[in-house]
Amino acid sequence: MINRLEIQTLGPCGIDSPLDSRFFRDESTGVLVDATVGSDARTDPREILEQAGPRSRIFFEPARTRAAIVTCGGLCPGLNDVIRAVTTVLWYRYGVTDIRGLRYGYQGLVSSYNHQPLALTPETVEDIHKSGGTILGSSRGPQDTCEIVDFLVRNEIDILFTIGGDGTQRGSRDIAEEVRKRGLSISVIGIPKTIDNDIALTTRTFGFETAVAMSRDPINGAHNEAKGVNNGIGLVKLMGRQSGFVAAYATLASSDVNLLLVPEVPFTLESVLKFLEKRLKRKSHAVIVVAEGAGQDLAGASGQDASGNTLFGDIGLFLKNAIEEHFRQISEPVSVKYIDPSYIIRSAPASADDSVFCFQLAENAVHAAMSGRTEMVIGFWNGHFVHVPVSEAVASRKKIDPAGALWQSVLDNTGQEL
Repeated sequence: MINRLEIQTLGPCGIDSPLDSRFFRDESTGVLVDATVGSDARTDPREILEQAGPRSRIFFEPARTRAAIVTCGGLCPGLNDVIRAVTTVLWYRYGVTDIRGLRYGYQGLVSSYNHQPLALTPETVEDIHKSGGTILGSSRGPQDTCEIVDFLVRNEIDILFTIGGDGTQRGSRDIAEEVRKRGLSISVIGIPKTIDNDIALTTRTFGFETAVAMSRDPINGAHNEAKGVNNGIGLVKLMGRQSGFVAAYATLASSDVNLLLVPEVPFTLESVLKFLEKRLKRKSHAVIVVAEGAGQDLAGASGQDASGNTLFGDIGLFLKNAIEEHFRQISEPVSVKYIDPSYIIRSAPASADDSVFCFQLAENAVHAAMSGRTEMVIGFWNGHFVHVPVSEAVASRKKIDPAGALWQSVLDNTGQEL
């Protein structure tokens, strides 16, 4: 039977680890994919994810190893934390001192762009975690896989860390496959970065907790604005292209939201307007949170960006205009305040909890790479850091289940009927 969760390796590990560690992870330890018991279990109870952590034997000889880091896609809190942690763990724990930061996403691995790598040392990365963004820069859009592997070979790079979302990790899968076809010993390890928290087989991605925490102030501001006038409506648009986790958790954290709209739960404009009419008659104010990917049948999604992502219409502005027009037509004055804090949140430094999480993701990525693992991402599942084959991580998106516990919590918290 084919094990879909088996992690690819470059070969036997013939070198003793230089780590002065109190523990090494036993190769036989794993984490159950489904920790529940019952007749309705959705996965094979025998499916096990390989547990992350340092190994007593490693594949790469540290003194002769060259590593590289690339950040791709949109900004996300914690990018610099991950760059810093990968660098310091490689340098101090393993003795790998040849580390390169590749500039502007996968463009940095295509020679024609002429982006010069940045030498990464503990001094270079010392304080970068205190700032948002990424010191390496980023970009969207695919690049030629063969050119990328040619670059890795030409620059004698042994390990490539890819920090990015599902598009980035699809790219890393293609790179690893081309490396394998050529019979090369290059490790490709992904660290999933998506503020939307939509990567499969990982409970949480870095930046998500920061985004939820930072969303409370805009929601609180919308609430105060709405209460400050008669028939006030506060409307906040948050991140979430296809998965509404940020908006859902921010709603639960604030407890001031009266209506949450997410991509996973279809709605009509008529239902939103009827809700508002009833709400304003009863309480004279309302707060709505909408995820950016919700209601795209109304907002008019069209075309694609450089990464192949659908160009979404602005559902926030659509709702603002539609609400104002509706109440104008029924001669009921309203005051709609629209807030979109997305870019402020995306470019912010990570919260304390996210910074810790970033470090742990990064150190486990380094452990995996040094042990010769490849074609995988680091995930967090059932309370443990795990190795996830990149093909499984990008096979589907994690989404809110409208019949699940999280959405029921939202309904209980908001009281909404939509």
